Amino acid sequence: MEVENRKAHRVTFARGFDVHIMAIDGTWRRECILKDVSEIGAQLITKSPISGLNLKEFFMLLSTTGLAFRRCELAWVNGDQLGVNFLRLGKKTARPVDRPD
Repeated sequence: MEVENRKAHRVTFARGFDVHIMAIDGTWRRECILKDVSEIGAQLITKSPISGLNLKEFFMLLSTTGLAFRRCELAWVNGDQLGVNFLRLGKKTARPVDRPD
């Protein structure tokens, strides 16, 4: 039996949700699938390459109009999968996202 070591409850989506990640300055944008999410972070699957992109800070857009978004920083990369931490106002970083086993 596997023990869950994550500090925040995660919601996993069977099919995922289409989202975008976008540079803070708007210079790049990529389509992704939101695989799971918690209060402090999320796991995404990219639909196109991310090599060479500045992923220190970026937005995850949850709506086509861009009105629903979260400010993020990269926690980890494993092939086409990304772990992101959500950034909050007044804080440099959120707690780290656990890597999938």
